[in-house]
Amino acid sequence: MGDKGLDEKVGAHFGRVPTYTIVDTETEDVQVIMNTTTHMGGTGYAPDLIHENGANVMLCDGLGRKAIQMFQDKGIMVYVGATGKVSDAIDMWKAGKLQAATSETACQQHAFQDEGHGDGEHHHCKD
Repeated sequence: MGDKGLDEKVGAHFGRVPTYTIVDTETEDVQVIMNTTTHMGGTGYAPDLIHENGANVMLCDGLGRKAIQMFQDKGIMVYVGATGKVSDAIDMWKAGKLQAATSETACQQHAFQDEGHGDGEHHHCKD
C-alpha cells in the first residue's frame, strides 16, 4: 500500500495498490516500485510490470482468473491469502500457509472489476 518495504501493509486488490514490493529472498534485497499500470492510469498490466522486475513468485490477498492466467503465462507462481505486512506474507509463503492460485481460488468480484464494472471496492473472497 506504500513505500515501507517489508513493513508495508499488503493491499486488498493487487491491481489497484499504489506500489509493489519486490523482495529477493536469497539476498534479502528489497525494492519498491510504483504501480504504473492501466489500473492506476498508466499503461500495461501488473503481471507484465512484475515480470519486468524479475519476480517469479507473486503473493497477494486475492485476484481474478484473468490475472492468474496472465501471471502463469509469464511463468510467475501466484499465491493467495496474504495478509498483514509484506514480511508477514513472505513468512506465510515460506511456511506453506498460502494457497497456490488457480481458477478455482480466483475472486469472482475481481473478474468484474477487471472488466471495468467494479465500484473500486474490494470484496473479500475466501474458500
